[in-house]
Amino acid sequence: MNEFLLIILAYLIGSIPTSVWVSKQFFDIDIREYGSGNAGATNTFRVLGSKWGSFVMLVDVIKGVVATSLYLLLPHYLTNELYQTNFMLGLGIASILGHIFPIWANFKGGKGVATLLGMAVAIQPIVAVCCIGVFLIVLFLTRFVSLSSILAGIAFMVFILFVFNEQPTFYRIFAVMVALMVVLTHQKNIGRILNGTESKVTILRHRDRRKQRKSGDKA
Repeated sequence: MNEFLLIILAYLIGSIPTSVWVSKQFFDIDIREYGSGNAGATNTFRVLGSKWGSFVMLVDVIKGVVATSLYLLLPHYLTNELYQTNFMLGLGIASILGHIFPIWANFKGGKGVATLLGMAVAIQPIVAVCCIGVFLIVLFLTRFVSLSSILAGIAFMVFILFVFNEQPTFYRIFAVMVALMVVLTHQKNIGRILNGTESKVTILRHRDRRKQRKSGDKA
């Protein structure tokens, strides 16, 4: 019974629609009516800029960390690592579902990548740091938040299955499901990247200005 209540609480935490509340409070718009129509960090970067995109991403990550860490409220999970990991996975999945289908925002949310990252931070911090590294490197090189999220999700599977070779079967299955989910939920983004129409975010303004000046000089 206690486990069920914590699963519900994890879902409610994941349901906090950070980007929707930010867009309405500070910009008097609904983020879901602009850009890709998605209520996640990627679309926030696209519509509201890197400052608010970073803020939304950070809060969504924290949602995943807090929800996944709710197992600490049940002391008997602290003495069995296998049960603990499985319950943490359940809590994390509940929070991700909350982010994708938020009860506070008419069940229309984001793709859950940032909340998934928060879940990874709580369960396997080293893997999470590696995935963050992949995300930041790809973002720096391409300025595509969507591509960075996709490759970070795939990296999560690679790290779990091959690099760190985690043994719990459910954990390994979950890693594969994560990679598939990230790819499937970013199909439109992949299409726009291939078509050359995906929006980029401004990371280093001076670098971008230099590129624009060079393009102007060539023209």
